[in-house]
Amino acid sequence: MSNSGNGKRKPVNDEEDDDEDDEGNERDLEAWERAYADERSWESLQEDESGLLRPIDNQALHHAQYRRRLRSLSSASAASRIQKGLIRYLYLVIDLSRAAGEMDLRPSRMVVVAKQTEAFIREFFDQNPLSQIGLVAIKDGVAQCLTDLGGSPESHIKALMGKLGCSGEASLQNALELVHDQLDQIPSYGHREVIILYSALSTCDPGDVMETIQRCKKSKIRCSVIGLSAELYICKYLCQETGGLYSVALDEAHLKDLILEHAPPPPAIAEFAIANLIKMGFPQRAAEGVISICSCHKEAKFGGGYICPRCKARVCELPTECRICGLTLVSSPHLARSYHHLFPVTPFEDIAPTILPNQHRRPKNCFGCQQSLLNPGNMPVRCVTCPKCRQFFCLDCDIYIHESLHNCPGCESLRNSKLV
Repeated sequence: MSNSGNGKRKPVNDEEDDDEDDEGNERDLEAWERAYADERSWESLQEDESGLLRPIDNQALHHAQYRRRLRSLSSASAASRIQKGLIRYLYLVIDLSRAAGEMDLRPSRMVVVAKQTEAFIREFFDQNPLSQIGLVAIKDGVAQCLTDLGGSPESHIKALMGKLGCSGEASLQNALELVHDQLDQIPSYGHREVIILYSALSTCDPGDVMETIQRCKKSKIRCSVIGLSAELYICKYLCQETGGLYSVALDEAHLKDLILEHAPPPPAIAEFAIANLIKMGFPQRAAEGVISICSCHKEAKFGGGYICPRCKARVCELPTECRICGLTLVSSPHLARSYHHLFPVTPFEDIAPTILPNQHRRPKNCFGCQQSLLNPGNMPVRCVTCPKCRQFFCLDCDIYIHESLHNCPGCESLRNSKLV
């Protein structure tokens, strides 16, 4: 090795030994030390006005974010008459290229995306019982259709978990071409949507992706992208042209919030919002113990399933479209559950945890879950109240009523008492 000045340059081998020692020290950490290093628990602390460290109230932060989102949606609805699509045909495009193997999200982007995709599929069908989902994976420069459009969450989740594995490059154009060919056949009353979970920082396309974007725009396909690395111009341009949303996830919790924002039906584009009458059939449950040919799987099935009221063909699940006569098959509960987006529950009013002159009128328990609205010191905690029935609810019931129940228990009890 050559010398420089009066000192001697340290051999390269010694530098490599030091790096190996550092890695060895990380491996030698105790289990509890690795847990702190992996979870980055110091990020859950914040400094108060007196300079002391205290844990962040995650529940209050989550509720505040939820309330802001709820108010923004209600204000947008009040500002103009918004038409929403109750029958959605959505393709979920998942990037399984080499970039999905990055470990900035633990244990990897691919595992985190698969976990959040499963949660999204279940939430999507809970809020959109008349809609259908299809899955597309992009890897090795090609797009592969994992599942066709269907209404069974379990079949989609099973197909996704069986195809996990990242390799090669991502091709945005091939994915758009595939979903365009599938969604272009959808009837005009169906709202065509694509959500892309994109991990790569580039796209390897065989042609001009700009032409493909214009084709999607012409076919009225709403494309949204959630990035997992950094903002890309081509993804932003795609969303702007087709009326979708573009966002970049900061961490796993942020990714969950971003993807679940797509579960409720988005406002329909004004020039594409065409009201149509749709023929629907309400099939009856097939008799148990009877062998019949399933029209969707093309094989003999024993018992169960549903019988199309028009052509008497057997289908396995609802909602779906009869493969024989093309009739849309649904159940009455599906149809009833799809209407809560048209008549949402009014946002509740915040009640600050302070002592008021009329404090004796404030109930001590939540009207929904009957949990106490007082802390151990008999001091009131933050809660909300319905502006119509004036009943008080805790923060958890507020979220449950607006996101899952879609009915105010206080208003329903008043309505029932008037009927009696």
